Amino acid sequence: MSAAAVPAFTPETDPLDVIRWAVAEFPGLRMPSAFNLNGVILLDLAVRAGYRGKVVFVDTGFHFPETLATRDRLAARYPELSFVTVNAGAHPDDGLTAPDLYAADPDACCAARKVQPLQAYLKAHNPPALLNARSRDQASTRADIPFVEPGARVKVNPLAHWTRERLEAYAREHDLPVSPLYFSGFLSVGCWPCTRAVRPGEDARAGRWAGRGKTECGLWAGEARL
Repeated sequence: MSAAAVPAFTPETDPLDVIRWAVAEFPGLRMPSAFNLNGVILLDLAVRAGYRGKVVFVDTGFHFPETLATRDRLAARYPELSFVTVNAGAHPDDGLTAPDLYAADPDACCAARKVQPLQAYLKAHNPPALLNARSRDQASTRADIPFVEPGARVKVNPLAHWTRERLEAYAREHDLPVSPLYFSGFLSVGCWPCTRAVRPGEDARAGRWAGRGKTECGLWAGEARL
């Protein structure tokens, strides 16, 4: 898909309009999700916009119980969607990685437990585009993301221009099942060994791999990015 084929969206464009366009433009569109605040809101918006596809979650074996419970609550709330868990039942001693690899080499742990499983799933199913929940104010690495990133596999980012305040307001207005971890300061939740609560003044992803010089798992940035 070329940049010329993307509609003239503006920062004020309603995410519902972006999703409706994506649903019409890309049969087979799929939504990866980790069920953070952004992801919960995107699920609700997507259903309202007519998305009836798959929601793909990678079980790394190190997720917080609250994350898995949020997934289950969302699956019950949105029966019109198909929730797919890749590596269902993964656990620290499953042999996929050394149990302490997250501490010794977090990039390698992310690659083995998150990036490679999702890449394998996508290779098998070959969706033309991915609907994802990234927004510009989550971190400096995401400050310039557009609504649509053309490429071999298009990335559609309906929430690109929504602030955390707007996301929170939407969640309250629609009584969405946001993970209880969020309200304890975990503004972005990954695996429990590599996630801490965010401190005042930090961006939403500052609690991910804190002190390791790492801000992305590798799904959206780096050589193996989607």
